[in-house]
Amino acid sequence: MASYIARNVVKSPAALGLVQQQFCGLRAFSVGTQLNNKKTLKDKTGKNIVLVDGVRTPFLLSGTDYSKLMPHDLAKEALSGILKKTGVPKEIIDYVIYGTVIQEVRTSNIAREAALAAGYSDKTPAHTVTMACISSNQAMTTAIGLIASGVYEVIVAGGVEFMSDIPIRHNRKMRSLMLKANKAKTLQQRLGLLASIRPNFFIPELPGVSEFSSGETMGHSADRLAAAFGASRKEQDDYALRSHTLAQQAFQKGHFTDLYPVKLPGSDKVIDKDNGIRVSSPDQLGKLKPAFIKPHGTVTAANASFLTDGASAALITTEEKAKALGLKPKAYLRDFIYVSQDPIDQLLLGPAYATPTLLDKAGLQLKDIDVWEFHEAFAGQILANFKALDSDWFAQKYMNKKGKVGSPDISKFNAWGGSLSIGHPFAATGIRLAMHTANRLVKENGQLGLIAACAAGGQGVGMILERHPDATAN
Repeated sequence: MASYIARNVVKSPAALGLVQQQFCGLRAFSVGTQLNNKKTLKDKTGKNIVLVDGVRTPFLLSGTDYSKLMPHDLAKEALSGILKKTGVPKEIIDYVIYGTVIQEVRTSNIAREAALAAGYSDKTPAHTVTMACISSNQAMTTAIGLIASGVYEVIVAGGVEFMSDIPIRHNRKMRSLMLKANKAKTLQQRLGLLASIRPNFFIPELPGVSEFSSGETMGHSADRLAAAFGASRKEQDDYALRSHTLAQQAFQKGHFTDLYPVKLPGSDKVIDKDNGIRVSSPDQLGKLKPAFIKPHGTVTAANASFLTDGASAALITTEEKAKALGLKPKAYLRDFIYVSQDPIDQLLLGPAYATPTLLDKAGLQLKDIDVWEFHEAFAGQILANFKALDSDWFAQKYMNKKGKVGSPDISKFNAWGGSLSIGHPFAATGIRLAMHTANRLVKENGQLGLIAACAAGGQGVGMILERHPDATAN
């Protein structure tokens, strides 16, 4: 049945030489010799660009405590929070770059509107970017480019997603009629238009939940990908349980220092933690029915990321400027790469393409990475990427490489949980990944961290951060 469901990301999973492995605790999917050498990277920009610090609002399930807000309200909290956390005066900020995916039409350039609402100078330009789930990664790397080219010195980058109130349009027939009515000059013309209305004019248009190029939902793609790579339902449920368990432990230990509490307007209630982290039992997870491909699929509501509201922001500048401002950066932003591939059969394989490409670009090996942070869209997507990375066949056929790079040591991977448990406000996740990477490097005495994420449209990103000598995990 799996081969029937899968549209063969690879034509024969057996050809990959993949060995089914039971996920258990912190056992590695691929165990290689992990040396403790601390390799450093040279600056490529001449600017030594640094991630000073970052914040995020608590990530909440859509339809919960943020539901009466607007997207720019959450963005405002993150943008004002980064100024308060770093102590940087608003006048110092040269530029703001902010990501969003599902756009609120009333604040089309949400970067500008949120920055003004947060009290930034009206002399500070701002623009909005969108690249699906890697939008705030795009904001960060755009900031790197602007700083490296000498245009600006101090930039705030971030992203927001607000799934509690998505824009719903009239359908095209009704929109066309309304535009004509707006131009009608006589009562007779207006009455004629009114008489042309039919019942189907009132059917609304929701934002697309499927890929425009394929017409398929991401959940269906994840199901097919998991089947093609032989990621079992149990493996996926075990991975999801790991994510929630580690996220709960990290929060209880005070590791989520990027969290910035939000006081709800018109209320005394303060939101100070994520509300999607839930540690279930394997039996409870096993009882859930498939969410997409029924009845034989393996993706469920529990092993997929959930619709989330949240915002994030980070301060990016040069090491020299940070020193002049009396700031202690978290990490150097050393290198990055964007990748794209087949948006139908390989929609969610961005990390499998970005990771070896970026390692080669930076002159690194798997053993050089101390901290791994991948975006968890689905448990099956993570497992499929691991198996692709650990496949000579995949490396040779799709990467034009002699052999596999290998998959990350699971004990170094998403050790504070991930998007499956913490939540995934599409455009805000990239900053969260960067901050967890930077803070884990300090906590775990690491030097280099690698971020990777998939995105709609069959795209992906990889980024390398290096711990700054002055970094603290606070």
